[in-house]
Amino acid sequence: MSDSAPRIDTQPTDQGLRATPRGEWTAAGLTARRAWRSATAALARTGATSDWDLRALDALDHLGALTLWNHWGRQWPARLELHPEQRALLERVAAQPPLQLTARRATLAQRIDGFGLGVMQALGQVRDFMVLMGQLLLDFLRLLRAPHWGPWRDFSGHLYRIGAQALPITALVGFLIGVVLAYLMSQVLRQFGAEIFIVNILGLALIRELGPLLGAVLIAGRSGSAITAQIGVMRVTEELDAMRVLGIPAGFRLVLPRALALAIAMPLIAVWTTLAALVGGMLAADITLGITPSYFLEALPKVVRVSNLWLACAKSVVFGVSIALIACHYGLRVKPNTESLGQGTTASVVASITAVILIDALFAVLFKKVGMF
Repeated sequence: MSDSAPRIDTQPTDQGLRATPRGEWTAAGLTARRAWRSATAALARTGATSDWDLRALDALDHLGALTLWNHWGRQWPARLELHPEQRALLERVAAQPPLQLTARRATLAQRIDGFGLGVMQALGQVRDFMVLMGQLLLDFLRLLRAPHWGPWRDFSGHLYRIGAQALPITALVGFLIGVVLAYLMSQVLRQFGAEIFIVNILGLALIRELGPLLGAVLIAGRSGSAITAQIGVMRVTEELDAMRVLGIPAGFRLVLPRALALAIAMPLIAVWTTLAALVGGMLAADITLGITPSYFLEALPKVVRVSNLWLACAKSVVFGVSIALIACHYGLRVKPNTESLGQGTTASVVASITAVILIDALFAVLFKKVGMF
């Protein structure tokens, strides 16, 4: 241990045990874990000693004085020898009230109030979301009535960023999912001699469910978060307030082009992701089961009806509009601070992915007989 480390020497006297702290009792010396453990152990060994000599200390600051004062039970020892500046520091520490960290348990009434407040906030979010949906419908009718006044430049930019720039990542994920599914199913089908049915399973699973679902989840995490962040930054920089002052409708300029772009891009991304997954599954089936790509392509239209593709495209449109509405909803609710921006972006992604899964389950129940033999 170095000479500057906080420690306490004790020696017996006629009046009892005298404690003499040495070293540097400062924030720099006490915040190290080893030094703090050594100091607390030394204080514990002194017990109820009432004779202290602080003149041998190398340094003493507010933290060291507070540590000694708390050990003394927040009262002066019976015998204390110290320098004038040390006494002044201890007197300042003694003048401060003790910090009370008592945990207060919430009463039943407070819990009921908190529950009611949470319900009211949830209902408020539902109300705002319904208002946003109605405003989107009105803006769409306005666009149909006067298409030459539409925000087409914004629409084309969002379509490129949401659709074209997402093609590489969706293709990669779809291809890998197809490979994994084909490999795992081949292990099971080989045990029953049913290798030929891998075309049926892969085709139906990827075209009807996994292709649109994977594309929607990726877009929700990639583009949904970007939409929320963009609108949230506009709130932080007061651009939304400026738009309201200038009379520019936020729904028509911000929500409508994003919703239209996602409604058009999502079916195309779903088809693209499904094709990449089918290519991966086809190659894996050829390697593991010996099913050639030519047979795969010939058998796929016979075992999977085209109505499954139309169902996938239809629910992809719903996925896209839902993601856009949720992302814009949380973006418009962002408060003018960075913490709210981060929380809104996170909530947007979580809500979008949850909504996509719920909508997919709803479509599976409502259209369970579509495209099935």
